[in-house]
Amino acid sequence: MERFSVDLHTHSIVSGHAYNTLFENLDYCAKNDIRVLGSTEHGPSMPGAPHYYYFSNMRILPRVVNGVILLRGCEANIIDRDGNLDIQPWLQEGLDYVIASFHEPCIKPGNIDENTETILKVMENPYVDIIGHSGNPAFPIHLEEFVKKAKEKNKIIELNNSSFVTSRAGSEKNCIKIAKLCKEYGVRVVANSDAHYCGQIGKFDAVREVLKEIAMPEELIINTDYKEILRYLKAKGKLPELTILKHSVKFNKE
Repeated sequence: MERFSVDLHTHSIVSGHAYNTLFENLDYCAKNDIRVLGSTEHGPSMPGAPHYYYFSNMRILPRVVNGVILLRGCEANIIDRDGNLDIQPWLQEGLDYVIASFHEPCIKPGNIDENTETILKVMENPYVDIIGHSGNPAFPIHLEEFVKKAKEKNKIIELNNSSFVTSRAGSEKNCIKIAKLCKEYGVRVVANSDAHYCGQIGKFDAVREVLKEIAMPEELIINTDYKEILRYLKAKGKLPELTILKHSVKFNKE
């Protein structure tokens, strides 16, 4: 398995409970061979998170900083049982990608049927690309139904390294089951750090071990090759200023 050079789930001080600036994160990536950094601050309903203006203004950020490609995303919060998110649809559409996640400060956990119904509705949203840390036992879901829906709707399921290490205690068993189901049904996954300080960016050791143990096909892991995530976004009509070359990528002026 190739080393990962893409991290699509990272936070900065803008999220209110992380410890580095965005440009400190980018500097860390440049020094540690991370080719693509996805900036995904928490949506506004999370305590301490930014106003939606922050996300609408991400368009002013440079695409490349010290050789690192910067993607403009959001970890949006699921806020009701209809699967709505805490950033407006026009804003979801304008970002490069959206991660949708359950967080207890933003929605009260339901029973397994309620949570499953909610996450299935979230996956009907065409602007949602990735479902974040879905193995969280605080929000139990019917895992096979969830993975099959992801296949139907062409969603990417996150395998979140922090769920194995520092956050959401008890997630590991569910995450392994989800990974196996993704392999069975041919659903693409992304290994993410959920970094809240720069030293966590690109650190996927726990997820890597699971992927190796279950022999996950590399074609189902979207971030082993940094150009693969860019192709995915191009296919969705994003990054119009980007040209993917055989050995590199090129950004024209926006």
